Amino acid sequence: MHGFYTLAKKISMSQFISVFDMLKIGVGPSSSHTLGPWRATQQWLKNLEDIAVFDTITHIHIDLYGSLSLTGKGHATDLAILLGLSGTDPEYVPIDSIETVIDNIKDTGILKLNGTKKIPYTKGSILFNREFLPFHANGMTFIAYHNGEKVSEETYFSIGGGFVIQEGLAQETTKINAKNFPYPINKAIQLEKYCENENSLISDIVYQNELELRSAKEIDTELERIWDTMLECMYTGCHTDGILPGGLHVKRRALTMHQKLIKDSSYSNTTEWLTAIRGTEVKFREILKWVSCFALSVNEVNASLGRVVTAPTNGSAGVIPAVLMYYLVIENHKANFEHIKKFLLVAGEIGSIFKKNATISAAMGGCQAEIGVSSAMAAAALTELLGGSPAQCLVAAEIAMEHHLGLTCDPIGGLVQIPCIERNAMGAIKAINAAELALDTDPKETKVPLDKVIDTMWETAKDMNRNYKETSEGGLAVTVGLADC
Repeated sequence: MHGFYTLAKKISMSQFISVFDMLKIGVGPSSSHTLGPWRATQQWLKNLEDIAVFDTITHIHIDLYGSLSLTGKGHATDLAILLGLSGTDPEYVPIDSIETVIDNIKDTGILKLNGTKKIPYTKGSILFNREFLPFHANGMTFIAYHNGEKVSEETYFSIGGGFVIQEGLAQETTKINAKNFPYPINKAIQLEKYCENENSLISDIVYQNELELRSAKEIDTELERIWDTMLECMYTGCHTDGILPGGLHVKRRALTMHQKLIKDSSYSNTTEWLTAIRGTEVKFREILKWVSCFALSVNEVNASLGRVVTAPTNGSAGVIPAVLMYYLVIENHKANFEHIKKFLLVAGEIGSIFKKNATISAAMGGCQAEIGVSSAMAAAALTELLGGSPAQCLVAAEIAMEHHLGLTCDPIGGLVQIPCIERNAMGAIKAINAAELALDTDPKETKVPLDKVIDTMWETAKDMNRNYKETSEGGLAVTVGLADC
């Protein structure tokens, strides 16, 4: 396992990670256990086409290893693979069609590979193996046969946040070298120096790098789409009742919280909803409840195989939209898209620094790698919008992560419900508090720079017992079993 830690760090440090890599639109409940396997499946199908064996396939077999096996059922890993095999894309598949696709495969025993080629499917087609592969906790092997003869075998690793690498081709995943950009960034200190030298905000530096890949219009369009998805997700979660799937019988709470907060306000769409929220009573307790409500709503949608924005993971998808909504409806009623744009640019860059120097995978680093990173991303982004300097933004990110160090990932039943949903609310509140602390801090007097806390998080991840890294073999997942729920 430690060999992979070194390899992963070497790969990520040399590549440019876009904001749009860190903020992906997809389907819940997990970026590493749902979105990653889905994307790996799509890549495998493409490779089958490239080597001209796709049309010869008569049956397939998939082995899931490590954390993908131990918590894969609760994270719908097998369903994500079936959806990928069927030719659907997590970013665009109609949510209401997912159940139909899955039921049809299971009822008929026939899988339309990439939506075209019919092959048999049985329960044994996807096998959950408890053992771990050497390089990473989230491993999967795809095998294709022609009349019993193996024609393809490929192994992939889902390394967190929807990022996937293929075994043997890890170095080739570095598609875009960071050195080719005006402001190559690996460490937070580099980002801070760029801002000082150019007298620019973090969002300005990040934007200039993004312009190397996309036009200004494309950047705005994609960021608007990301925000619209976040907003729609919160709106859906705040207006949906019922019990979350999976067997824990967890009742949705965002709806009830929202009803108490919004009272008798009238609205018919998300735009009117924002206006209605701005008109509600704003006291300290109400602010806490609103932020928590926004975070809970996102992760209840995520837990129901709904569409969310991976930020930087699905399990931590509620923190960033909740904090951004806090700014829009509590702090600045005149905020517009430019504020949203700056927030997302800053958040994405902070997340990429964590990915390059540590991890955003709970299977590698526990929940500090998910909720901790998302809280740091949100804290830095909020600090810029509140008028903080680039150095204060980095202080905010450091504060947020410092107080998530060592946070374990111990989902009950392998589901992203307990403690995951509430942890998003806590991460969002911590982000806001971190921003406020940073705004009253002289960065020159800080004792722990962001790069040092990222290094500490990385060492903590390596030292953490495997039972607390998304295996459901320790912590709450053991002391509180399915029988207790």
